[in-house]
Amino acid sequence: MALKRMDNVGIVVDDLAATIDFFRELGLELEGRAMIEGEWAGRVTGLGNQRVEIAMMRTPDGHGRLELSRFLAPAAVADHRNAPVNALGYLRVMFAVDDIDETLERLRKCGAQLVGEVVQYKDAYRLCYIRGPEGLLIGLAQELAERKYEDK
Repeated sequence: MALKRMDNVGIVVDDLAATIDFFRELGLELEGRAMIEGEWAGRVTGLGNQRVEIAMMRTPDGHGRLELSRFLAPAAVADHRNAPVNALGYLRVMFAVDDIDETLERLRKCGAQLVGEVVQYKDAYRLCYIRGPEGLLIGLAQELAERKYEDK
């Protein structure tokens, strides 16, 4: 059986409304919101009786999605929002943007903060990391030229 696609990346947040607003400003579309609860959900996650409010955000091309989750019960137990870029495990989501400077200007109005600086990689990309709502680490990449991969 072949892999079909990556369906979504899940992010647990405390302030679902502010996080939805941030990702809307970035350019994602709200696909839907729902309350996930009951015995079946707890069997999937191993958390038992859970109650989680989710929002599914979709990229403009329709291929990528973020599932934003706010746990009402049980409460979130670990906080990785201030982990540095070299921390182990899932850490960030990278988005391709048309204009990195314009995107940063818009997202700063939503509280985004630049982690390091905007840098240029060869003649191919301008890149940066930002901290979004609740300290979420987000990567931004502006493609400058057609991608060329070097054989190693």
